[in-house]
Amino acid sequence: MSRPLVVVTDFVCEPLDVERSVLADHADLLCAMATNENQLAEVAANAAALMVYHEICVTRPTIERLKCCKLIVRCGAGYDNVDAAFARARGIPVANVPDYGSEEVADTAIGMLLALTRGIHFLNSRLRDSREPWTYMHTVPLFRLRGRVCGVVGLGRIGTAAALRAKSLGMDVVFYDPYKPAGYDKALGIRRADSVESLFRQSHVLTLHCPLTDETRHMVNATSVSWLPLGAFLINTARGAVVDTDLIPNAIASGQLAGAGIDVLAIEPPRDSDGLFTAWRDSQHPAHHRVILNPHSAFYSEEGLREMRSKGAQACLDAISGRPIRNVVN
Repeated sequence: MSRPLVVVTDFVCEPLDVERSVLADHADLLCAMATNENQLAEVAANAAALMVYHEICVTRPTIERLKCCKLIVRCGAGYDNVDAAFARARGIPVANVPDYGSEEVADTAIGMLLALTRGIHFLNSRLRDSREPWTYMHTVPLFRLRGRVCGVVGLGRIGTAAALRAKSLGMDVVFYDPYKPAGYDKALGIRRADSVESLFRQSHVLTLHCPLTDETRHMVNATSVSWLPLGAFLINTARGAVVDTDLIPNAIASGQLAGAGIDVLAIEPPRDSDGLFTAWRDSQHPAHHRVILNPHSAFYSEEGLREMRSKGAQACLDAISGRPIRNVVN
């Protein structure tokens, strides 16, 4: 009798030492390194489980060809690149790995917060290639963080970690999360906003930690950015399409935003025609010195990457062994 096949769809390549440490005695492993769904569908048809990262989509055409799949696990927190509803209709559970990099993403969000609000990034960027006076005056005015409002969208694992870090800096932390039961504000010693608009209107720094859904897509748009206090800072380490990034260059140029830290984009890598990407690279545009743009790297540490891979493999082992699967999202 042939052994179950677990297909690693993308991002991770051989040697699959982490995955084999969990699955070697129970399943065969195949590293697909697919760059599109056609490639994936050709090798995944007989898979008992798929380990999916963020560089490929798994949608209806691929799911329809799965003959014996017991699990699709998104090795990460967001799962908008998997058609979870159609998978459920076909009897295939979809799970995620929501806790592998909570510390790393929260640390990155707070690192961006400090680099932007203290003028660290701006001064380093502006003075590196100029002959301007060597003075802090380029950043005037900056304001003390203690007592300033840090708005958090989404109080899940990462949002909570970021909120506690911001609180430790003395910030007045306010969150919006309509799916969080009552009492978390009291337990964490932070405040709760009743609406997106209420949160935005009081946030000197806005940091996003929500999944990408129909409700959150372009939550940050031209209208909602106008609700922020003049000179606010925006940080996104969640999902790219939560922010309409086309608005950021103009918001920076107008002074509505004093800076933005963006780790995730709707299309990665960005196209040369992308408005934010173009402004960020243009030394004459105000966004050049006021935007931090990272390549979807907030999740990464050696420890976090290994944990993401091992927990994804463990989910596959549970599925093919008939044990309960943790973190099913559909």
